[in-house]
Amino acid sequence: MFKNVKITTIVGPLDLIAPHSCRGCGRLGTVLCACCKNYISCCDFHYDKRKFKGLPTIYTIGKREGLLGDLIHDYKYYSVRAIGKELAELMCDRLPKDLPKNTYIVPLPTSTKHIRERGFDHILYMAKKLAQMGGFKVLPLLVRNKNTVQVGADKKTRLEQAEHAYEINDNIAIDPEATYILFDDVWTTGASMRAAAKKLKEAGAKKMQIAILSISDND
Repeated sequence: MFKNVKITTIVGPLDLIAPHSCRGCGRLGTVLCACCKNYISCCDFHYDKRKFKGLPTIYTIGKREGLLGDLIHDYKYYSVRAIGKELAELMCDRLPKDLPKNTYIVPLPTSTKHIRERGFDHILYMAKKLAQMGGFKVLPLLVRNKNTVQVGADKKTRLEQAEHAYEINDNIAIDPEATYILFDDVWTTGASMRAAAKKLKEAGAKKMQIAILSISDND
């Protein structure tokens, strides 16, 4: 059974001296206040399902624009970890409440270049928060084959890079009875997610779903 558990954090000295302000309304004390979080949660987002033809069920918070787009940008490019927790909670609310116990969050691996630049793996960090909230485990089933950087690349280049970007972690066995949720931050062309889903399917995964923070129109 899916358990939605709110994670609490201890306020440190830095939070008292320079507290976060809500990215939506500017209120001091948090990067996303309850009111603005509720605004994002209640947005009725419809996407073109033709984009996801041939893929497992997709769960997303919404379109990469406005407040959600700002949150993802600040988290991804300015390493504001407090935003990662809030994004994970919003993603958790989108997932079904009746997922089986043997459900695993499979983060798409971040390039080592971006990990060095940001000081941490932003996808893995959120995956751990999401798994903790849902009572799941994070399973690093995918590893990067090439540290190609897709930001700024055109669609053709992204597709070519993604085709060979991932390999299955040989140290982890695939359980055909388990449910695997592929997790990433932004859908642009879908090349990375399609490549990842293909690898898992070839390795024997039979039950897959996709959780992605946002969908971009830059297709």
